Amino acid sequence: MKSLHKNEQSGRSMVEMLGVLAIIGVLSIGGISGYSKAMAKFRINKTLDQISMLVMNIRSLFASSLDYSGLDNTLAITMGIIPGEMKGATSGSIINAFQGQVTIEAGNQGGANRSFEITYEGLSQEACISIATADWGSQSGSGLYSMKVGSGTYLADENQLPISISTASANCGTDLSSITWVYY
Repeated sequence: MKSLHKNEQSGRSMVEMLGVLAIIGVLSIGGISGYSKAMAKFRINKTLDQISMLVMNIRSLFASSLDYSGLDNTLAITMGIIPGEMKGATSGSIINAFQGQVTIEAGNQGGANRSFEITYEGLSQEACISIATADWGSQSGSGLYSMKVGSGTYLADENQLPISISTASANCGTDLSSITWVYY
């Protein structure tokens, strides 16, 4: 007797498997892109918080002083006004959320050591623009004197702050940029 059973094969064809892999690939790329954007936004927000905290801590540390004499990275670290995540690998170094260098020092605006400066280096163009266009308290009571973005310097007293997006775009290079805040 001859068997009349049909031989049915089940499974996926090579074309179907390639289609499934293509869909997984597209979803993966979208997920990675979304994650990268979220991390960039997180770093920008972290930087905004760090600058505000540094300004507040420096002012508190020097509240009873006539000026900011002696202020530098080493003193800031020694006095504990730097958040732990900002301490660099080497003694006296401070890093920002973008792994660039941070410099804190007494400034000469309004007289010797009468101001202080915070410089963030190693910012991407996107980060530089977002950070530069934030309102850093440009009103007269904030103590912000100026911001230097790339090669441009903008004064709070002359209503040049906050910086417009077009101005920030022109001064934040495609390579790594820096921003310096000068406070009284």
